[in-house]
Amino acid sequence: MELLEILGYIGALIAGIVMGLIGGGGSILSVPILVYLMGINPITATAYSLFMVGASSAVGAIKNFFKGQVDLKTTFIFAIPALTSVFLTRRYLVPLLPDVMFTIGDFEVTNNIFIMLFFAVIMIASSISMIKKEKPIVEKESQDSPTYNFPVIAMQGLAVGIITGFVGAGGGFLNIPVLVLVIGLSMKKAIGTSLAIIAIKSLIGFLGDITNIDIEWPFLLIFTGISIIGIFIGVYLSKFISGKKLKKGFGYFILVMATYIIYKELF
Repeated sequence: MELLEILGYIGALIAGIVMGLIGGGGSILSVPILVYLMGINPITATAYSLFMVGASSAVGAIKNFFKGQVDLKTTFIFAIPALTSVFLTRRYLVPLLPDVMFTIGDFEVTNNIFIMLFFAVIMIASSISMIKKEKPIVEKESQDSPTYNFPVIAMQGLAVGIITGFVGAGGGFLNIPVLVLVIGLSMKKAIGTSLAIIAIKSLIGFLGDITNIDIEWPFLLIFTGISIIGIFIGVYLSKFISGKKLKKGFGYFILVMATYIIYKELF
């Protein structure tokens, strides 16, 4: 086993620990780990990331479900447009990407470079959401009676699904504000519901790849299993370490990684 491969498995464990500590964000590490340490091409890496994100989120969603912190009606209303768009993106849009997206002078932007640059943009958005000083989200007074604005929920689900389909990240930082502010869920229930939505749309999206990509199942299951072990370690460590304090530092780390990806892909 080569050094980079060993570092890749360590990275999977760290990604899981981060998810356990701060309740998300770790999944955004999976694609760079798979591409730069494991040597997997970006399209396959985003597919593998979908499976890892989906399996990891399912673990958290099941745990929250038994605590009564998952709103099933909201989950399905939000998840149906999201899983539809992520499945169609993986099944039809991604395979249609031309080998060379466009050229800038003599520089050819291939589909692999395009996906990594798009992923870097999502990383920057995610890092900003972690770094900026959090303003407490004002929850609606009547949390027991959520309101369902179907057009807004559907549009949000479609948009998040397309982003998830292209980059293989869960999009939890996009889900939470809508679940709290638009639908009116409590913060705890929004987190549990978001995990359920991410699990469903990520795993359904991965199904769209099975006929397009040769899946190396032994590797994928080992990589995912290590990240899930990391989640349990992170949850345990969260009893002693403040996830909120780590979140800002992790945000800066993600920002640096995004900058590195942009530099590496362009120069």
